[in-house]
Amino acid sequence: MTEAEGGTQSTSEATDNAAGSPLSNRFRGFMPVVIDVETGGFDARSHALLEIAAVTLTVDADGNLQIDEVVQHRVEPHPDMTCDPASLEFTGIDPHDPNRDALQEAQALQNVFTAVRRSVKSHDCTRAVIVAHNAHFDLGFVNAATERSGIKRNPFHPFSCLDTASLSALAYGQTVLSRACEAAQIPFDNSQAHSAGYDAERTALLFCGIVNRWRALGGWPLT
Repeated sequence: MTEAEGGTQSTSEATDNAAGSPLSNRFRGFMPVVIDVETGGFDARSHALLEIAAVTLTVDADGNLQIDEVVQHRVEPHPDMTCDPASLEFTGIDPHDPNRDALQEAQALQNVFTAVRRSVKSHDCTRAVIVAHNAHFDLGFVNAATERSGIKRNPFHPFSCLDTASLSALAYGQTVLSRACEAAQIPFDNSQAHSAGYDAERTALLFCGIVNRWRALGGWPLT
């Protein structure tokens, strides 16, 4: 599945009705949403948020978890935040590129949160929970950006998260995203890595694969 930068794309209609949603039952009322952020450094309180992507999930007719909708945006650096040159060199992001087609931080977050709330409601969940690779990093940046943007309603749990680095260590003996994807036979193109949209989709495929594999082995079902 692909998506143009800055937009959304639904790959399937939700296959479960609100009442008795398999996702609601499976994750104790939480709606897992895969998040990836690209940033200007490691400190959520001082370094800029530069990209954000969210992947919502649904359940197919066979009860398997799969990607539903992707939302991704490039983000204008908040004027109070800074960028570490070493981080920009690593990600290849030029925050001052006039062709980035970036949104202000608050607008980018609101767009993501709107899609997340829609998914939470359609699956009869109580709130969303962030799924990410080294998840507390992404959670910290989302929480910090939400606070400084003055957004009162953050759909994500403030401290709980699901970490695919830990899950991959258990399932495949790997903690690096590219290596975990390779072990899971998920294609991974290093030339596209460190883009929030690409990394979020790879992480979503990895998470769905682990959940579905656990179900196939007799673990807690989604239906």
